[in-house]
Amino acid sequence: MPSEVTEGLEEPENLSYEDLEEDDSISPTDLSELLKEGTKESHDQAENTQFVKDFLKGKIKRELFKLGTVALFYTYSALEEEMERNKEHPAFAPLYFPLELHRKEALEKDLEYFYGEGWQGKIQCSEVAQRYVDRIHHVGQNEPELLAAHAYTRYMGDLSGGQVLKKVAQRSLKLPGTGEGVQFYVFENISNPQQFKQFYRARLNALDLDAETKERIVQEANKAFEFNMQVFDELDKIGALLPEEVQDGGLPLHDGRGDPRKCPYYAAKLGGSGGSGCPYHIAMAVLKQPPIQLALAACLAVLAGVAAWYVM
Repeated sequence: MPSEVTEGLEEPENLSYEDLEEDDSISPTDLSELLKEGTKESHDQAENTQFVKDFLKGKIKRELFKLGTVALFYTYSALEEEMERNKEHPAFAPLYFPLELHRKEALEKDLEYFYGEGWQGKIQCSEVAQRYVDRIHHVGQNEPELLAAHAYTRYMGDLSGGQVLKKVAQRSLKLPGTGEGVQFYVFENISNPQQFKQFYRARLNALDLDAETKERIVQEANKAFEFNMQVFDELDKIGALLPEEVQDGGLPLHDGRGDPRKCPYYAAKLGGSGGSGCPYHIAMAVLKQPPIQLALAACLAVLAGVAAWYVM
């Protein structure tokens, strides 16, 4: 698996991110630290949106996941177009890693899996996602020194929490274990995500930027988080209008309520044991079925009649 990340960059050393030693000399004025601290609140807000919380609980509808993939496709198409445009710009060139990071091709594979042949004519960019796309194009064409903010926000997140979302999606949507439908989360040319993220942060810190430009990049990163949260909110509203999906056999999917850590059956499922589902949720799902409810109502009516006769 290739691990070189210096393609397209002129450097005195052919440095691999796997050769990078841990740097203990991080300064509060380094761009990576400014981004980490300056976007912490936005990061927490994004993680606590209803869409993300439901996703992490496995409460994700297939149609909604498809629409999310569509939004990602348009976002990364714009981002990678502008990255290509600015690959030699001094404020971005050190962050240009198409082989390792670019996601458009992977998203095309996912969309073909979900929508089939001719998927290009079956999707469209939503109004909310289009605003995000427009902002990326504006930055790339007018303020390329801010492009690092959008790359940082998206790719570093994909290499972190995105790997968790991949497993949740495969399990909840019963996607093939071979990776169909979740190629977006597969970084074939990065063997060690943690080391690569460290390498990427080192590249951020090496950019020759003044304090004012660094602050503008942090502000732009917060805008990127806001755009992502707006997309999440849009998906959440769409999800509320979609019909409840059912498992094989007609039982609704686990609704994700409660603390999954307190349910051993759910924990076992997370561990991939393949065991049976939580008895409580199975029972509740059965009781929600109309035929069962009618049968229970009839039984209760009979019992009420017998009780009334006995009291008399």
